[in-house]
Amino acid sequence: MSSHGTPIPMTSRPCGPLKGVAHVPGDKSISHRSLILGALSVGETQITGLLEGDDVLDTAKAMRSFGAEVTQHGPGEWSVKGVGVGGFAEPDHVIDCGNSGTGVRLIMGSMATSPITATFTGDASLNSRPMARITDPLALFGCSAVGRQKGRLPMTLVGAVDPVPVRYTTPVPSAQVKSAVLLAGLNAPGETVVIEKEATRDHTERMLAGFGADITVEETEEGRVITLKGQPELTPQDITVPRDPSSAAFPVCAAIVVPGSDVLVPNIGLNPTRAGLFFTLQDMGADLTFENMREEGGEPVADLRARFSPNLKGVAVPPERAASMIDEYPVLSVVASFAEGVTDMQGVKELRVKESDRIDAMAQGLRAAGVEVEEGEDWWKVNGLGHGNLPGGALVETRLDHRIAMAFAVMGMATQKPMQLDDGGPITTSFPIFEALMADLGAQLVRSNG
Repeated sequence: MSSHGTPIPMTSRPCGPLKGVAHVPGDKSISHRSLILGALSVGETQITGLLEGDDVLDTAKAMRSFGAEVTQHGPGEWSVKGVGVGGFAEPDHVIDCGNSGTGVRLIMGSMATSPITATFTGDASLNSRPMARITDPLALFGCSAVGRQKGRLPMTLVGAVDPVPVRYTTPVPSAQVKSAVLLAGLNAPGETVVIEKEATRDHTERMLAGFGADITVEETEEGRVITLKGQPELTPQDITVPRDPSSAAFPVCAAIVVPGSDVLVPNIGLNPTRAGLFFTLQDMGADLTFENMREEGGEPVADLRARFSPNLKGVAVPPERAASMIDEYPVLSVVASFAEGVTDMQGVKELRVKESDRIDAMAQGLRAAGVEVEEGEDWWKVNGLGHGNLPGGALVETRLDHRIAMAFAVMGMATQKPMQLDDGGPITTSFPIFEALMADLGAQLVRSNG
């Protein structure tokens, strides 16, 4: 079933050319962080272009539970009156983070060094995901956690009464872990240091600096060393959220595989720690260009133009690129199915612990649609059939995972037979206008009876 209700079966049918302008929602990562850092500031933060998907709305509710005044003034227009670093109140109720791994992990970090107790839960997918990767480093600050076996939600966190600063090397590339530690470090005296051996998306560092935190980033032999001085007074900001590159991936990839398509996706954030998919598509021979390059709110932004690309070639995706496109591998594997030759994806074990085991979910669905897939714990390969040769015609399990659902929806737009999704409901967690936006471009994605 979907994350907030009964299953919504969908059918994606082969369609004619996709044409037009696709205005995708605001960036989910930046939306989460805008609400949390606004709540940790003293004064009122104004946010324009906030993503209003379920995940972000759950984070807004959580910030209210901790005492911040969070108000919606119109579509995408929000304000947050913060309580300051260390000012979180103890929630009266359990914090339900729905489907959002980013939301729950960042919120845990933001409260871990305050002397309060909070209990967290989520939907079936979130409650099956590992939280020890967050609670272990938070324990170094003096925070304690009690949850179900294997560190799963529901879980209660008891914040540190006398937090201490931490020096922590992330064991796996994870922006969520890094961000949780940095947010916890805000209310610890002295310097908290996070060392990344591989760079991950850096929205937290950029936004902390924008809110007035004393934070530095240095490239060393140890890796990327991020140093944060604790106990600042954060200054409220006016934030314009760029459009989400992870959401842009779906209309871009659909245009690349559907014959005759020409789609413009404006105002997309091209932070180098997020843009790996687009460079990979270009490596494959996709007709994808960046127009009107500019900077907004400290983030690089461009308009993306994607056109049908009939001569795609399989590529070996550099493992060091994985962190910059980890959420885009499902839809990349769909594009790889329409390419000629093998697309080899290495260093992607993080996909095993997302909303679903995304390697297994995509491999099963691709095979059902007639595509040959090989997989290992940390890698997978898709043997593309070339344009026009994919049978399709499969019913796939989306496993409460929005990106699995949207990836197979894109696939069905260019297969010989329609693709059926057992549940498209989770799409609303990150891309609530997906169905309408794709329909406006010419897609035939319809809710069905299964």
